[in-house]
Amino acid sequence: MTENPADRGAPSGERATRPDLAAMMVPLGRALMAAEQPALDAHGLTMWGYSVLLHLDETPIRTQAALAEAIRADKTRIIAVLDDLETRELIRRQPDPGDRRVRLLSLTPEGRRVRDATQAAIQENEERLLARLPAADRTAFLRALRTLSAMPELRPPRKRP
Repeated sequence: MTENPADRGAPSGERATRPDLAAMMVPLGRALMAAEQPALDAHGLTMWGYSVLLHLDETPIRTQAALAEAIRADKTRIIAVLDDLETRELIRRQPDPGDRRVRLLSLTPEGRRVRDATQAAIQENEERLLARLPAADRTAFLRALRTLSAMPELRPPRKRP
């Protein structure tokens, strides 16, 4: 019989328990999103709009569909978000000279300013939360989150045409 890692360290015959990851992460994620909302509101952003601004600076995006996939958004729902950000001159959508059917997405200087100000406000609040952890736990927590969030198997499978 294979040993269950959750049972390590439990007295013989007893099962060690811990909450499931989602049971721990979902309430934390909801609380963090609620804590971010005042910063988003102050800058006139939705969570999806903020996600777009963060991702456009991180990686050059060639298509709206690629952006939607990268931020795990439905490509049909992201259009209204992009329309709003473009109207506010936070992003630019330009035809690709090599394929005019494709829209190249880029962040404007104003988009970068709004993104940076929003991120600074959000991370200031996060720092207050993280300060409750001992330094070693904080470092390990952030490292584990980065590692887990970067795992390709956590991304939804690509749909095939």
